Amino acid sequence: MTVIENHLIRMLPARERQRILAICEPVPLILADVLCTPAKRTRYAYFPTEGFISLLTSTSGSPELEVGMVGREGMLGVQMVLGVSATPLRAIVQGSGTAWRVDAGAFRKELERSPMLRRVLNRYLYVLMIQLTTSAGCLRFHQIGPRLARWLLMSQDRAHADSFRMTHEFLAYLLGVRRVGITVAANALQHSGLIAYHRGDLTVLDRNGLEMAACGCYEADRKAYADTLDSR
Repeated sequence: MTVIENHLIRMLPARERQRILAICEPVPLILADVLCTPAKRTRYAYFPTEGFISLLTSTSGSPELEVGMVGREGMLGVQMVLGVSATPLRAIVQGSGTAWRVDAGAFRKELERSPMLRRVLNRYLYVLMIQLTTSAGCLRFHQIGPRLARWLLMSQDRAHADSFRMTHEFLAYLLGVRRVGITVAANALQHSGLIAYHRGDLTVLDRNGLEMAACGCYEADRKAYADTLDSR
């Protein structure tokens, strides 16, 4: 891996960028791999360059729900910026790809050394907080169809491709609904010409139409990122 493709790393000045890359190693992101679990000490920070990671939460006796997503625009393990070694969320690879991985101890030392790294990651932490709180409201108040459209847009943004692999079962699991609900919502999007779906292969056909079908949470997330990080 020779090209820097993680947005947070790219935002750093050249000297800080070289230092963080010097302590990173390239690793594959393998579909369904669990990268961290709640209440366990974080061993690594991950800066995805391709693929994406789902952030899941659960309550006793209930299925897990996806509340956040991390691709090349962000990182996994950002709670270490706050001096916290564990996360309340489970992280699972949702889209295969690659990432820069850095040992937690080395990452904390670099945080102490680099005020610019802390500044960038503090801003990203704020953006992630917005994503998590937006997801909570979205899960509670919005219908399955607009939520599914939002989720597909978020996945496409991080997959950097029009087509990606996704089953109805996995979508139902992530969105916290029954499989039949996902089937109805996906069929409606397909009949409208917005997506094509066949045996787990999903293709976005009409990006603009999908944005119109999504709830306002998608645009709110994009605006938060642009206002906080892209306009430093």
